[in-house]
Amino acid sequence: MVAGYLRLDKFLKVSRVIKRRTLAKEICDQGNVLVNGRVAKAGLEIKPGDRLEIHFGPRVLKLEVVDVRDNVPAKQAAELYRVIEEVT
Repeated sequence: MVAGYLRLDKFLKVSRVIKRRTLAKEICDQGNVLVNGRVAKAGLEIKPGDRLEIHFGPRVLKLEVVDVRDNVPAKQAAELYRVIEEVT
């Protein structure tokens, strides 16, 4: 893995956007995650500055990646991204 990059499914889990990596992988594989406007697979390497759009049924969450780290305490997880928009 190149420094400054992290797999999409792992980022979603580490940032606590999605609680389990297996669930993050499923959501990606179903085409419900876009990175920079393109449908993304779970293994896509993401970096700071990337924009994510995650579809949870009718709910849509748009984020900008601020930092990528392998592991963070739960209290710091929200520091890894910035919410751009949330549509329910």
